[in-house]
Amino acid sequence: MAICFILYAFLTLLSALSLTLSLSIINARKSRKRAVGFFHPYTNDGGGGERVLWCAVKAIQEETPDLDCIVFTGDHDSSSDSLSRRAVIHLNNRRWIEERTYPHFTMIGQSLGSVYLAWEALRKFTPLYFIDTSGYAFTYPLARLFGCKVVCYTHYPTISLDMISRVRQRNSMYNNDASIAKSNWLSTCKVVYYRAFSWLYGMVGSCTHLAMVNSSWTKSHIEVLWRIPEQIRRVYPPCDTSGLEEYAEAIVEVVKMSETERLKMAEYARKRARRFSEQQFSEDFKTAIRPVFTCAVK
Repeated sequence: MAICFILYAFLTLLSALSLTLSLSIINARKSRKRAVGFFHPYTNDGGGGERVLWCAVKAIQEETPDLDCIVFTGDHDSSSDSLSRRAVIHLNNRRWIEERTYPHFTMIGQSLGSVYLAWEALRKFTPLYFIDTSGYAFTYPLARLFGCKVVCYTHYPTISLDMISRVRQRNSMYNNDASIAKSNWLSTCKVVYYRAFSWLYGMVGSCTHLAMVNSSWTKSHIEVLWRIPEQIRRVYPPCDTSGLEEYAEAIVEVVKMSETERLKMAEYARKRARRFSEQQFSEDFKTAIRPVFTCAVK
């Protein structure tokens, strides 16, 4: 009798929770705003990821000025001019995606934590377009449940085929502790874990409407894992290109070449510089998102 009561209570609680979540999603879908939401929990890191974020925001504002741009961030002390000039949704649960929260099973822990963080973000503000610029692929199915068009810019896959290969070969590296590498049984278990995670990663990643990647290497891995090659575009990240020209000039001075060879090398350096410029990133980014943003453009 007690077991039946516990089972009944559990099913009732589960049903109530499911109903509450469903109603929350339905209400959020009805209140979707004509806006673009950038999921970027760390906006104060000052790295290449933040550079991509603000260049992407600028590109969308130029391409579709009628769309508002919102940034979901966990940084509450953000005070930069670029951040204060734009609408920001502050997130309170960023600890669930931090590495120190998960001393073990870090990848799956951070991935599931990102779903919880995205839930907070989308409950606070539901945009028409959800753009992930930080690589949290597990948020894509949730964003689609909320009725968003999902776009991502992936710098590096959460798991790569190389990582699985290293564990299988029992190489001790950053993603494979020496104690695990020495154990055949533990290595086998970790390979199973990695393969299961890569399958899940492929499933959630395939939920995006458009995936932009920053390199040929990332593109090749994402194509294999997500299996949506027709929805993947390579968009090189914006970088400071002044050093590239200086480096090319230094090589020309050191290495004695013929005039023809020097001209060829200079032209190659200029092409490389253009490829990684903010202007080129903006043009490539706009070209990639245009089909997804067709309704907004109209």
